[in-house]
Amino acid sequence: MPPSPVASSVADRLSAVRSRIDAAARAAGRDPGEVRLLVATKTQDAGAVIAAVEAGVGLVGENRVQELVAKAPALADHVAAGTLEVHMIGHLQRNKVNQVLATATGVETIDGMTLARALSTRCDRDGRTLDVMVQVNVSGEESKSGVAPDDAVPLAREVAALPGLRLTGFMTIGARLDADGDPADDATVRAGFARLRAIRDEVLASGAPGTADARELSMGMTTDLDLAIAEGATIVRVGTAVFGPRRT
Repeated sequence: MPPSPVASSVADRLSAVRSRIDAAARAAGRDPGEVRLLVATKTQDAGAVIAAVEAGVGLVGENRVQELVAKAPALADHVAAGTLEVHMIGHLQRNKVNQVLATATGVETIDGMTLARALSTRCDRDGRTLDVMVQVNVSGEESKSGVAPDDAVPLAREVAALPGLRLTGFMTIGARLDADGDPADDATVRAGFARLRAIRDEVLASGAPGTADARELSMGMTTDLDLAIAEGATIVRVGTAVFGPRRT
């Protein structure tokens, strides 16, 4: 049976995104194999997500808890088989922890110890280890979540010491506006990504307990992934370029 139009479209778009990632890595003097693609599935139905998985995607990210819960049955077999990782990449409230942990294999949006402790308590109780990242608001934009850059290193050290959690790195959303409220230019965006890399490097160099695996830099999306890769991204989060314009 030939693939459906949706599956063919997703597969074609994925191929183009992977080529873009490879080209950006080579332009930065990096091995393309150092950069993983996370497919962001916000507003996409389960059929579109499964089309991406069947096209070879091994890492997806969801912004909204209710969407993650709705898609969980379709993803369950792939997660159980170990062929798919599912990350929470949107803001997470402590009272939604149980819902997220039922499906997610990682949370990229730790922005304080209240959330970190809630995840730790549940994971420690269940005898599991959850991969987590600290989200850093490198741009300082009020519309974005994340800890302030100056507070990121001490927070990371505290998170890394909690049972049931494995600190794997740091996540950010690139600047959209500059200090004057105008659209951010490439230099401003790159400076933010460079700041996250410096935070990662400081934490790794600290040798603090639980920080040895904190190597990931989840940064860069459809509009700025090339800049993020140039600054050391190890994960880029792409949705629009894979699925087309988001549904409302």
